[in-house]
Amino acid sequence: MPRSTAKKGEEVAMPVKTPKELFVRMLSDARHHAERATKIYEELGQVAQDPAIQEALQSRAFIQDKTIKSLDRCFQLIGEKPITANGRLQEVFLEDFRRELAEIQAPAAKALFILIKANHLMHLRIAEYVALVAMADVSGHFGVGVLLESCLADKLAFTERTRRLIRRTIESKHAVKLAA
Repeated sequence: MPRSTAKKGEEVAMPVKTPKELFVRMLSDARHHAERATKIYEELGQVAQDPAIQEALQSRAFIQDKTIKSLDRCFQLIGEKPITANGRLQEVFLEDFRRELAEIQAPAAKALFILIKANHLMHLRIAEYVALVAMADVSGHFGVGVLLESCLADKLAFTERTRRLIRRTIESKHAVKLAA
């Protein structure tokens, strides 16, 4: 599915005409998000001052490589190639993250904010993979479904790990005291 060019080099997505085109577009978006997420998690890890949070985010960035390889295999199995994806959502997310993080003074509050934003981003990806798994199953691409479900499992595990880190951060002696 090509993209056409509008005014001043601005890309506009071509209309989706079939369920397969939608699947390829969503799979392409997932691959683009996985590539971009590696950079986002690396950046989040760099600004985190807590070593446990840094390690978790660096590990998440490392796992993204496996996700990209799985998505590439999905494209091979369906006989398609990724199309150009729109990464604007993640760019806006990162711009807002940087701006909001700069406004936070307390290190414990910064750590909590980083974890919350990482979790927020991961929940967007989970929704994406839930839909992709269902589409793969309905289309009869069960091998693709297995690969996508594996990617989904990684994301679910990360949200659980992040939830624990959020709790640990809140409970730690250096954490922000939350009013009841």
